Amino acid sequence: MNEVQPIRDPEVIEKMKSILLKRSYRDWFLFVMGINTGLRISDLLSLKVEDVKNKTHITIQEQKTGKMKRFRINTDLSDHISEYIANMSDQDYMFKSKRSNKPIKRVQAYKILNAAARSVGVSEIGTHTLRKTFGYHFYKRTKDVALLQDIFNHSAPSITLRYIGINQDIIDQAIDDFSL
Repeated sequence: MNEVQPIRDPEVIEKMKSILLKRSYRDWFLFVMGINTGLRISDLLSLKVEDVKNKTHITIQEQKTGKMKRFRINTDLSDHISEYIANMSDQDYMFKSKRSNKPIKRVQAYKILNAAARSVGVSEIGTHTLRKTFGYHFYKRTKDVALLQDIFNHSAPSITLRYIGINQDIIDQAIDDFSL
């Protein structure tokens, strides 16, 4: 399995959004929802309209850990959700396959993200990129590793920093500044 990275550059995020929106509103929204919630792809794909409609929080039982997770839906995301689900029924999956009433699979989500990333010149991408991108930018904005650790249900701050690529940034900067 290849190591995936967060998308660090806000311009690249905007390019990804633009490409995905041209391809599919669903694919664009998957990206937007992922980078704005930090939910794992398995949890995103299992969401139904009723899980987010007229809600202030997303409350789920994480598939990976079995732990309950409650995540605030901010105003921007709430507006996107309302627009996205406008013509959907409560029992519809948020990210429904075009071929059935089931959600798209993890592999399909990967293909969607990978195709868009390739077209903007991004490598080291995967389904975890959405979660890592959320974490990276949340940390850069707040500098609160303890809060992010709690959001991600990680057991230690060092795990969170490594997960979002901050340690790699620090190492890269130290090497750039090092010369004998």
